[in-house]
Amino acid sequence: MEDRQSFITEARREQIMKAAIEVLREVGYVSTSLSKIAKKANISTGLISYHFSGKEDLMNNTLMYLVEKEWLFIHARVGQKQTSIEKLKAFIEASLAYQVINRTNNIALIEIVFNARTPDHIPYYLLEDDEEGLVKGLLQEILLQGQESKEFGGFNVQVTATIIQGSIAESLISSQNKMSLEDYSEELIKSILKIVK
Repeated sequence: MEDRQSFITEARREQIMKAAIEVLREVGYVSTSLSKIAKKANISTGLISYHFSGKEDLMNNTLMYLVEKEWLFIHARVGQKQTSIEKLKAFIEASLAYQVINRTNNIALIEIVFNARTPDHIPYYLLEDDEEGLVKGLLQEILLQGQESKEFGGFNVQVTATIIQGSIAESLISSQNKMSLEDYSEELIKSILKIVK
């Protein structure tokens, strides 16, 4: 019975976070309110308050949910590969594909990261947070393993990871990018392989 109750609670929390993601996409962080989220989820604001202590708590949990979803998507594809080069290619392809498939999730993530603040009023984007570190950690692990196995040459792992992640993020927000996802992915992989080999 307790397992069923816990499952129901988790399902309700996920329903609320998915509604929050939709509202963030529609009106942005500043205009997002518990009442708009409740309306989108077709529930009462009291039910949201039962599961989350307020907007900040809901946004924190939504951010963790979004990062975990992205990590699971990328990790599943990387985990099927054997060599570091294959893993790096899979990481880039999966990251770009996730951005296209889950555009609403990415908009919500950007809204939270660039607008939410900690209780000390520090913007999230200035924090070195563990949640966003999941994806970055996976990428750095691939790069380090490639160096250890001698598939990759010598380069600064942190700088190279930042270049890769920056190129992936830019593909989402750059309206000048007229290339198809496949072409962009192929060109990015070619460029990154020149750096790491």
